[in-house]
Amino acid sequence: MSGLPRPRLETRDWIFIACVALIGALVLLSYLLAAPGSALHVPAYLVALLGKYLCFALLALALDLVWGYCGILSLGHGAFFALGGYAMGMYLMRQIGARGVYANPALPDFMVFLNWDHLPFSWWGFSSIAYALVMVVLVPGALAAAFGWFAFRSRVTGVYLSIITQAMTYALMLAFFRNDMGFGGNNGLTDFKDILGFNVQAEATRIALFLMSAVVLVLALVVSRAVVQSKFGKVLLAIRDAESRTRFLGYRVEHYKLLVFVLSAIMAGIAGALYVPQVGIINPSEFAPANSIEAVIWVAVGGRGTLVGAALGAILVNFGKTYFTGALPEYWLFALGLLFVLVTLFLPKGVIGSFAQLKRAGPAARPAKEASSHG
Repeated sequence: MSGLPRPRLETRDWIFIACVALIGALVLLSYLLAAPGSALHVPAYLVALLGKYLCFALLALALDLVWGYCGILSLGHGAFFALGGYAMGMYLMRQIGARGVYANPALPDFMVFLNWDHLPFSWWGFSSIAYALVMVVLVPGALAAAFGWFAFRSRVTGVYLSIITQAMTYALMLAFFRNDMGFGGNNGLTDFKDILGFNVQAEATRIALFLMSAVVLVLALVVSRAVVQSKFGKVLLAIRDAESRTRFLGYRVEHYKLLVFVLSAIMAGIAGALYVPQVGIINPSEFAPANSIEAVIWVAVGGRGTLVGAALGAILVNFGKTYFTGALPEYWLFALGLLFVLVTLFLPKGVIGSFAQLKRAGPAARPAKEASSHG
């Protein structure tokens, strides 16, 4: 994938980037210029909520890269998201030091509670942010590489591949629920204090994390656009539309699928790493298969194979989730299921895809209408 062309961003890409930049600028100006408590001041909880939406948008973008452009319907991307989150959470736990409940400078509180007498090997190095960031990329990428090598080499495709990815994330969820795994068991990792020496609960830190999420999302969009516009991306589209024919033409299909799958997993892991310090917790429930299925719904709602649509779908659906879980919490799952059914029936290309289709159909329909009126 070397020599990627300079991405030719589409109009909708620029609109999305402008909207993200505008929201980021408004949040920053609100913090710098508006006094806390004033009507123009954005509260800290809302900044964290917006940051969470951007992390979900990055996860949806990662999923759209493999599903929308390569035809790999992954129901396990929540696993890569959670692994990136755990890597960041382990760094944040090591920063607590002696300020924990048990005041142990070397062991996190849950290890002291479980009578652990030493720090496990898996936790070594997580006192360094550089090591943690490497793990954020390496762990999801390595898992995707190992899983993809066996799956794609065996030519597992379609619904069978989707089921296997879901089984993978479910197995990881069960494993992380175990206390002897050394990752906090059912409670996970929480009670974070600092990140890079800054109070993780401070408003300035929350805004910095939100802005970082916005920047990473925009960069991921640009990189993804460059990938799909390259020769590599053209082969991905060929694999999506006619995998057997692409293989017959001499392409090593499994290599292309493996590479884009690993890239997508790394993007999902980065999304998880940005998510954890903003929500303040990571636990095994992030591995739940339902989370991965929800991500598929985000992409379907926004528009599969559009990149921007996937990110927009994640923001729209999670905004609806925030509203409905507050106003009508018992009906949220019904609303989500109904949304997916309605989109499948009436907007099969999603919001962005359907809008683009209508826009293309407009000029074509106008001459036909004029011809019929003259006749």
